[in-house]
Amino acid sequence: MDALHPRLLVARFGETFRFYDALLPELLGATRTRGGDDGPYASWDVADQGVLSLLDRSAMAATVAPLDTATASASADRSMLVSRVPDVDAAYAACLARGATPAAPPADRPEWGPTLRSAHVRDPEGNLWELQSY
Repeated sequence: MDALHPRLLVARFGETFRFYDALLPELLGATRTRGGDDGPYASWDVADQGVLSLLDRSAMAATVAPLDTATASASADRSMLVSRVPDVDAAYAACLARGATPAAPPADRPEWGPTLRSAHVRDPEGNLWELQSY
């Protein structure tokens, strides 16, 4: 279960992928579980727990609403938290009820994985959080 792990949103995917792919196994014993240097996504686990994932920044910007449409674009996001939850719709509603700002409503995303469903919110500070089930 990937309870909570960081995802870096990167503009130079290949270079950043090669950096982490070389260091995470050596320093943390991490195993690459998905992706390659051609992107747009890659992830590494330690003992079946997600420890880091990378996503091409422009791919994420096409999915979520900007932090502040007057001053920034979603492509300005550099990181987000990712949590696997049992029910994306319920988790999204709970976040909104506690003051989160919607960034992308719950949706099936077969292009990301055959059974993947996700939603995106921003915490009160504007940090992006992906809620997912698969």
